[in-house]
Amino acid sequence: MSSIADRIKDIGPHPQSFDITSATKENTNYRSVAWSGRYLQVTLMSIPVGGEIGLEAHPQTDQFLRLDSGSGRAQMGTAKDQLTFQQDVSDGWCVLVPAGTWHNITNTGHTPMQVYTIYAPSHHMPDKVQATAAVAKADKDDKPAAWSAQTKSAPDKHG
Repeated sequence: MSSIADRIKDIGPHPQSFDITSATKENTNYRSVAWSGRYLQVTLMSIPVGGEIGLEAHPQTDQFLRLDSGSGRAQMGTAKDQLTFQQDVSDGWCVLVPAGTWHNITNTGHTPMQVYTIYAPSHHMPDKVQATAAVAKADKDDKPAAWSAQTKSAPDKHG
């Protein structure tokens, strides 16, 4: 039987609803894009024990992340070698990342860390599923939809 996360189909900028807590907890993929609107996007993430979301900065994208299961360490700063914000996070915590801020969340717990994230504007291809961080990193076909509202292009930065 497939999980809720496996059944969610990103239908683009059309009305949608689903149990986000259950979908987030059941998602086993590194990233699953659940809904893409014109101005924001919802993705589900599963970070394995000892894994991390990955050090990055989105120059034109604000980001909201919420942990529904697991625990981790959030780090943010003005440069990849100046992560002056450090916070332990766990179930129910959110992390708010302003555009241009270097950030990472590392799973410090003993179970997968289940997260959902909201990007504004959209950041990934609608309905994109990436099983692992390595698959996501190698994916060269992961651009927001042409119909999404985007600011002038500024490429993401990775640590």
